[in-house]
Amino acid sequence: MARRLNDEGVNVSVVYDIQKKVANALAKEVGATATASLAKVTELADVIITVVTDDKAMDAIFADKGTSLLTGAEGKIFINCATISPATHVKVEKRAKKVGASTLEGCMASSIPQARQGTLYLMLGGDEAVFKAVRPILRKLAKKMMYVGATGEAAKVKALVNMVMNINTAGLAEGLGLADALGLDLDMVMKVFSETGANSRVLVTDGEDMRDRDHECYFSAAHAAKDSGIALKLGKKAGIALPLAAATKAQYDLMQKKGLGELDKSGVAELTFQGRGGK
Repeated sequence: MARRLNDEGVNVSVVYDIQKKVANALAKEVGATATASLAKVTELADVIITVVTDDKAMDAIFADKGTSLLTGAEGKIFINCATISPATHVKVEKRAKKVGASTLEGCMASSIPQARQGTLYLMLGGDEAVFKAVRPILRKLAKKMMYVGATGEAAKVKALVNMVMNINTAGLAEGLGLADALGLDLDMVMKVFSETGANSRVLVTDGEDMRDRDHECYFSAAHAAKDSGIALKLGKKAGIALPLAAATKAQYDLMQKKGLGELDKSGVAELTFQGRGGK
């Protein structure tokens, strides 16, 4: 995202990453300052884009005690892109408002190549005036955007997107694994899938990777498990049973137990093809 914005003429003023070597290299590339201080990020930028791994990390960078991104944040805007629980997005918004800052959910339904190319799909939640204020920046990152509503609503939609995507991925892995066990030609099967009700976006993105065991990571199994867990918690709160989501999460949990959690989500096929699998 930083590279894309830099290419589009946006001043990327500061870079922060827990991996300092990564931050230093990227900062040098885009002409920014690399810092190990969250407060320095806020000091040097007017609009700050965040992407973190989970709720715990989000809570830490927006801590309301000690130094954090909220230090000296009056008038600043935070676009928060991580897939985390809706409740955490709401909590962060409340903390930001207390110091005179604004937040916007910028949930992404895309991956690294789309971020680099400026073709992300963004689901946005928060104050509509904040959305309109940063829309020129978002347009440089996204091919399509959907303003969902108040803070927390975009995270709910993103949880549904990933829940269904993960179910589709696990289902495709089972279908191709069974096809392989039956001695069927996988290229033929995938062509039939693509022309029938078995077609899906996941078939396009993951089918060949499952066949070839090419699981270079764009969206890890560990993150798939986390995101399915978010959806399951939302379902429990709403009183809705989600047996397919639960079964899918169990598969991704099993990948982690077998030491496969850092493979791409397509690696769930390692559990469904005969002769494959982890430790």
